[in-house]
Amino acid sequence: MTRIGVISDTHIGEPSPALKDLAGGLFSDVRMVLHAGDLTRIAVLEAFSDKEVTAVSGNMDRYDVTAVLPARQTVSVDGYRIGLTHGWGSHRNIEERVRDLFSDVDAIVYGHTHEPANHSVDGVLLFNPGAFSGSRMGGQRSVGILTVRRNQGIIGDIFYL
Repeated sequence: MTRIGVISDTHIGEPSPALKDLAGGLFSDVRMVLHAGDLTRIAVLEAFSDKEVTAVSGNMDRYDVTAVLPARQTVSVDGYRIGLTHGWGSHRNIEERVRDLFSDVDAIVYGHTHEPANHSVDGVLLFNPGAFSGSRMGGQRSVGILTVRRNQGIIGDIFYL
């Protein structure tokens, strides 16, 4: 079993006390961290320096992020493939747009909407951890954990902070 911390839309310039608390708390036993974009600054990833980190750039990221992080990546974990992207444009139909980016994946992690999502469509888990910075309408901050079980699939959980 592999646990993966999932975060998106941090919208901060450096590791904040709350981000450090997450790294040392809920994410303390994860093997890796996926960041689905809108870090704002690359220094944010320093909070997870003791973990394997895969991250993508988002629409609000500065040049120091977009210069080093792609807009999408695919990672393999215990025989499963996970697509990672931020997303873009209107929240309407965003899942259709991110699904069009990947083929032959078991899950797609995305961000952008600031609203959590955790469901399967045509056998692919669509997972949005929500926003570490909170929702646009003042809603709760959230992150996620994916649990990968060899030969059993990927399960997603949302955690409100």
